[in-house]
Formats: sequence, structure tokens, C-alpha cells
Amino acid sequence: MSRSRFLSITSGGALAAFVACSGSSSPKPDAACGPGGAPVDGLVASSNSPSVTLTYGNLTGGANNDCPDAAAPAGVVSYTITGSQTDNGGGGLVTLCIPRPDLLPHGLTLGYGSDAGVQLIDFDGSVQATGCTYSLSTVAPTGTVSSSGECNNGTNAAGFALSFSGSMTLTETCITGTGAVVLSLGGQVAVVNQ
Repeated sequence: MSRSRFLSITSGGALAAFVACSGSSSPKPDAACGPGGAPVDGLVASSNSPSVTLTYGNLTGGANNDCPDAAAPAGVVSYTITGSQTDNGGGGLVTLCIPRPDLLPHGLTLGYGSDAGVQLIDFDGSVQATGCTYSLSTVAPTGTVSSSGECNNGTNAAGFALSFSGSMTLTETCITGTGAVVLSLGGQVAVVNQ
């Protein structure tokens, strides 16, 4: 087989794989669909003072249209992600809604309500050793969330990875009383498409 014919065949195969992943033949930042090496429990909210660590994972998502954006292009459906606490005895939940998953690879702001690129709907947890529970406060979280390996606006069967960088204020309820605690929010975590 001639070199030019071989290159033509391999280039055609690579293009077909790229189109199948991205849904178009236009350039895509992430050539491969899927979470890569992202762990299943890599979302961490933590503080040194007081010492608190809450870890979340087992994230699943789907294009459920729970927080639609009227300005979204045709075919872009809002994407909802849910997960659970994986440490300290578990019991906590996290829920996010992304009005524009097509913009997620470039990074979106984390917050409450329609002004946020990634809407934090629910975030609670507990630490069995201390008997303390944690829930959302009225103070909106800050920071960014971005994706890698995201294809077809998150609906590709391979899933993708989310990366978090920011902070949040939770209401801490312990036997000794209730107060506010500021936690840093970070890490990368795999998302499985429903």
C-alpha cells in the first residue's frame, strides 16, 4: 500500500472518530470523549479552621432541561448532575444544573439562580465523628466549573470530567450550636451520562 493511500485511510478514520465524538467536524478542544483519569469521588469541600472535609462523587447527569436558557442555540438542552457524599459515613448530596453545557469546556461561574453558569441546587453533608451536619446557606458560592472530555453537550455515553475551583459558605449544625463555615471547593470528578 502506498504511503499516501495509507495516510488517506488513517486520516479518514481519525476524522470519523472525531466527528462521532464531537458531533461536528469543527475543531474541538478535547479530542477524546470521556472523563480521562478523573476519579469518581474527586469533588472536595474543605476547611482548615474548623477542620472539615466533605468529599463527593458518583456523579451522574442527563439533559433533563431542568434549568433551560432561552438564549441557548437550537439543540442545546440544560444538563442536571447529581451525586453523593462518599466520606464521613455519607448521607450528603450535591445537585448542579447547567443551562448551557455547550459553554462548560471554557469554564462557567458557580452560583445560585439564573445568573450562574453552573447553578448549585443542593449541597449538604455530615461528619459522623463530630455529629455535625452541613447545608447550603444564603451566601452564594463563588468560583468556576469547567469540563474536559465533554462531547455532544455532555450527552455522549463516554461521560466527561468536571473541575471545580472556588469557595462556599455552608451552615454548620453541631451539638454545640449552629454557625457559618467557609469551605474551599476544588478537585476533578468523573460524570457518568444517564
